[in-house]
Order: sequence, then structure tokens, then C-alpha cells
Amino acid sequence: MPTRILPAVGDADAVRSLTTLLSQLPDAEPVAPVVDSTQLVDTLARLGAESVDELPEVVVVHERIGPVPALELIREVALRFPAVGVILVTSDASPGLFQAAMDHGARGLVTLPLGYEELASRVQAVAQWSAGVRRHLGSGGDVFTGVGGTVVTVSGAKGGVGATLTAVQLALAAQASGRPTALVDMDLQTGDVAAYLDVQFRRSVVDLAAINDISPRVLADAVFRHDTGLTLLLAPGEGERGEDVTDRAARQIVSALRSRYEVVVIDCGAQLGGAGAAAVEMADTALLVTTPDVIAVRGAKRAVRMWDRLQIRKAEETTVVVNRHTRSTEIQPPLIRKITGTAVAATVVPAHFRELQAVVDAGRVHELENRSAVKQALWSLAGELGLVKAAQGDRKAGRLRGDRGSVGFRRRRDSGG
Repeated sequence: MPTRILPAVGDADAVRSLTTLLSQLPDAEPVAPVVDSTQLVDTLARLGAESVDELPEVVVVHERIGPVPALELIREVALRFPAVGVILVTSDASPGLFQAAMDHGARGLVTLPLGYEELASRVQAVAQWSAGVRRHLGSGGDVFTGVGGTVVTVSGAKGGVGATLTAVQLALAAQASGRPTALVDMDLQTGDVAAYLDVQFRRSVVDLAAINDISPRVLADAVFRHDTGLTLLLAPGEGERGEDVTDRAARQIVSALRSRYEVVVIDCGAQLGGAGAAAVEMADTALLVTTPDVIAVRGAKRAVRMWDRLQIRKAEETTVVVNRHTRSTEIQPPLIRKITGTAVAATVVPAHFRELQAVVDAGRVHELENRSAVKQALWSLAGELGLVKAAQGDRKAGRLRGDRGSVGFRRRRDSGG
């Protein structure tokens, strides 16, 4: 059977050199190369969604791939697609880099300039390893084979617009529908998820920052299981410790969570740091919460432009959520869409703070009543984003399993909230 090889190379000359050599290998079937890290992960996710057998046996990653650094990209591929063997192509043949590549999940390393014999030997060895893993998966081994859970980041256009409340309710909706869900507080200096859910827990996301290989046991030690069923990974109690969570650590943490949970909701707060930027870049859906006032919408526009300049996220790949919406305000969702250049969620969240005040002050947002218009809107938003699944018997009733009266699956006829 031919060995399918997917090159991930950004440089045009390197692409030609690599694909020429790969096409000469015996029983090799090079596929169309991808030019950056995003395209590689998207391609593997699309193929893996059909079947693990559709994935290429070997991925060859060039050292100058971007925007995600090569070693971090290798780690993400190894975590999300364990049946795919990764080879790093690099000009650095030092023992230090070789060890780092192995630690990040590479199965082989080939040095530049490329030579036929070395490349053929590495590809053959990695292809055999990949075939062995797939036989193990086919025998029912307890190995994660999915393309990874859905990651949603929730950021605020500025402080106080409701990003944390939105993140919490989206996660609660996903969990109540029967999807294992993790809620992460990546607002590292001022995170309030613990306060919103009446949680006191000594471990936080910082405890995972210095760990190179986040095993299921290590992850289980760092998270907190809430009474609602949510898995929580909290911000540190001491804000200054948030500096320990680098962008590299954040990528590793998000990848580990994605491989264990169907839905991962990340509260990134209103301030952009390296960890939050990495989470937004990796997210399947990036939400930006704003209120319909000039200052907040201006903040949303500023955030969108910054994300674009830093190559974190394009405007058209960002979805704005309008919170505290009223019919009387001059700033309506179509105008926000025009100002920011983003998509705007069809579901708007009404300005009914009185419903929230008691549960927010008590730190028990999870006990918000089902008849609350705010809760209904946010759970409808979860349905719009595809974060929830309905039990067959609940579809007609328009409610989530285990939460009588919620309307998470009915599309709101009145987008005005």
C-alpha cells in the first residue's frame, strides 16, 4: 500500500525540492503540500473527520513553517492526530534540537540539504510506525482518535461587557446537552470564573505551564470538577503568576484539553497577552463580546484590527456577540458588523441585568433561572454556534437534556432580543 506523505513547507523553493525527492521514494504517494500551520491542521482535521484511515501516514514539517513555530506545530499534530507520524526537516543537526523534536512528538528528523538516502530511511521508518499505531487503533485500543474537540474563545471588547458571563453560560449549555465540556479562565490577572461559580481551588492553569508533556493524569490533577459537571481550569489567585503562562504553554494546554473534551470554552478577558493570543489563534470560533455603545464598539474595532496586525485572527474569522441589547439604542448589530468588519451573531443578549444581579452577587451564576431572558439568549447562542446537542425526545420541546425550560435549540424569531 502506498505511503501518503503530506509536506508542510512555506518556502516555494523548498517545496519543489522536497516534493521532487518524495516523488522518487518507492511506494510513496506525496499529496498536495500545505503552506502554513493553519492549513496543515485544517487539512488533517478535515481528513480525520471522515476516518483515521483517511489521514496521511507521514507529515513532513519544514523548520520555517509558520505562523506557529515548527516544534509547537509538531506537538499539536502529535496530540490531535496520534496516528500520523511527523518528520522535521531542519538545518540544525545538533543533539539539543533532536531531543527537543522528540520531546514535542516528532518521529524523525532529516537535515538540510536534503539527501535521498536519509529521507527515504526516515519516511520508511515513520510509515511503519504509523501503520502499527493504526493497527492498534483498529483493535480497540484506548487511544484518542478524534480530530479534537471544538475550542471557543470569548474575549471582551473592553472590561465589563459580559465576556465571563457569556463564557460560563456557553459552557453550561454545552455540558447540559451531554457534551463533556471544559471551561478555562485565561484571563490570567483578573479572571473571575471561580468567583462566578462559587469555587475555591488551589490549582490553576499556572500549574500546567512548566510541564512539557501534559498527560491525562497531570491534567486531571490541575482541573476542578464542578457540581454542574463542568471541568474548570482556573486562573491563578495571584495575578502576577499569570506571566508564567507563555504562548507556548497556552498552546500545549489548549491542545491537551482539546484532545480530552468535546467542547473547550476559554474566557480570554479584555486584555491581550501571549497566552490569550495563542488561544484565539488556535480557536475554531473566536467570539468578541461588546455592548451597543460607542466606547465598547470602538474597543471591538480596535481589538479586531490588532488581531489582524498581529496575524492572530482575521476580521472575517471573528464573531461579535452583542450583549445588553435594546431596541431603542442607536447602535444595532448591522452597524456593528459594518464598523468592525466581522460577522455578528444572530442571537443578541438582552439588557436584563436585574435577572443577573442576585446570582452574580452570590457567585452562583450557574443557578440563573431558566426563564431568564439572558440565559435563554446565551443558550440559544450556544445552539447557533453548534456547541450543544439535543436528545431526540427534547428536540420538539426545544430544551436541553437535564435543564427543563431552556430554549437552547430554538432559533429566535426576534433577533432584537
